[in-house]
Amino acid sequence: MAQGEFPSNSAASSNDEHWRSQEPIHEERHLKVICIGAGASGLLLAYKLQRSFENLELILYEKNADLGGTWLENKYPGCACDVPAHTYTWSFEPNPSWSSKYAGSDEILRYFQNFTQKYDLAKYCKFNHRVSKASWNTKMGRWDVEVANLAEGTTVLDSCDILVNAGGVLNSWRWPDIPGLRDFKGVLLHTARWNPAVDLSGKHVGLIGNGSSAIQLLPAIRDLVSKITTFIRSPTWILSSSSFEQHVYSREERHAFESDPSAHLKYRKELECNGNSAFPLFIADSEVQKATFDSMVTLMKGRLQNKVLEELIIPSWAVGCRRITPGDKYLETLASDKVEVIYGGIEKITEAGCVGEDGVERQVEILICATGFDTSYKPSFPVVGENGKILSEVWAHEAQSYLGMAAAGFPNYFMFVGPNSPIGNGPLLIAIEAQADYMLKMMNRLQTENIHSFSPKPDAVQDFIEHKDAFMKNTVWEQECRSWYKSNSITGKVTALWPGSTMHYLEMIAEPRYEDWSFKYSGNRFAYLGNGRSQTETERRKFS
Repeated sequence: MAQGEFPSNSAASSNDEHWRSQEPIHEERHLKVICIGAGASGLLLAYKLQRSFENLELILYEKNADLGGTWLENKYPGCACDVPAHTYTWSFEPNPSWSSKYAGSDEILRYFQNFTQKYDLAKYCKFNHRVSKASWNTKMGRWDVEVANLAEGTTVLDSCDILVNAGGVLNSWRWPDIPGLRDFKGVLLHTARWNPAVDLSGKHVGLIGNGSSAIQLLPAIRDLVSKITTFIRSPTWILSSSSFEQHVYSREERHAFESDPSAHLKYRKELECNGNSAFPLFIADSEVQKATFDSMVTLMKGRLQNKVLEELIIPSWAVGCRRITPGDKYLETLASDKVEVIYGGIEKITEAGCVGEDGVERQVEILICATGFDTSYKPSFPVVGENGKILSEVWAHEAQSYLGMAAAGFPNYFMFVGPNSPIGNGPLLIAIEAQADYMLKMMNRLQTENIHSFSPKPDAVQDFIEHKDAFMKNTVWEQECRSWYKSNSITGKVTALWPGSTMHYLEMIAEPRYEDWSFKYSGNRFAYLGNGRSQTETERRKFS
């Protein structure tokens, strides 16, 4: 039998044992990994697998024509990272040359493009390929994957030992569910599918939403347009103090970071420590929360200078219940003569504009929907696990993962930034690195032992969810505010966030709790002991 073959049904297990009986302990069989997505997470996985694994086949199927994920797709004016850019890098791949504190989407995309080029990762990517179905093959211990070749209009059939979903949570953008949306005769745009050919100059623009995208977009287009009518249905907290304002690094500052790695590292640590230290804010009724609430109210009032808008925009619920966004110039723009604020829901969209709850039609020439993404965590394609169960149906009422990375009943399947990952608890990219390291530990066992498959035990998932739900009751995230942390509901369960800080998460997943996993074996579980020789003895024999 060739080393690359690994029959996992019972009839073939004896042949596998025969192959392993001639090899040293932990001999690496051929491992094939399919990753869905070539954004930040997928590229990181490729880097780590390339660095650490041999006898490996890896494919990243990417629906877009190029890499970059969200930073390739989001091109609206003002689009930027809402955390300091110097903390939005891989820990091992700093960028001392960021132009500003909150880098724009084009600059962030270049970072990941440069990362890909430096480590020759594009060779793993198949662009214009969208995964349309993935089914677990219990007999063979593999995933059967259907992929649509978007360029040629054909279907590719593939299979793998490990399937990793790196599509991201903010990936499936959505139009607002408002009657008449398609009746609008003007220009209709979505922030996640921006058309750069559209000229906003001198136009009356309608803007739906006041989440992160709208907060960045509004001040960015103010000087272009003749008027903005913005439709807002709920208040939101805006980080409006000077410490959260945009800062463009001077040539001297960039040179200092580029020429002195220790100075750059010190600055990165300061930024990261600031991010990590914010976690007590999310504990309801904490002294930090109370002090921050009072401070934020004062700061926002100072920026708005408008009693009517103060009543509409400043929340009564705790700071952090929904994602807080640095709003450089947003509040000042909102209160300017150029902006008309319509508070409340939109009853319908007409050929000429939007009808609010007051029954009045506001006519606009261009309508921009900053209405976000489907954050239900349900895959957009069928993921069929054991006993024919489909993940989107299993998660119909609540997305329940194991530590944000796996799902019970779906063997050899991982996801980056799955439900209850630390996506708003502190610095994110370091948590993604930790998830990748965890996945590699599990993959290493599959490659070097006699394992057919593994998946988290259902009772382990339920215990985690029970703990998570209990923890969330003491946080601001469970208060009554509409948030994508709760699948865009007001009072639903917190499905997006980890029950603790990012640092807490890093400690939790530093080593797998193997007792939480169900392992199935191909024949004798100890067949990987092989010929009684260690890898060290075998290597010594090879080079003697």
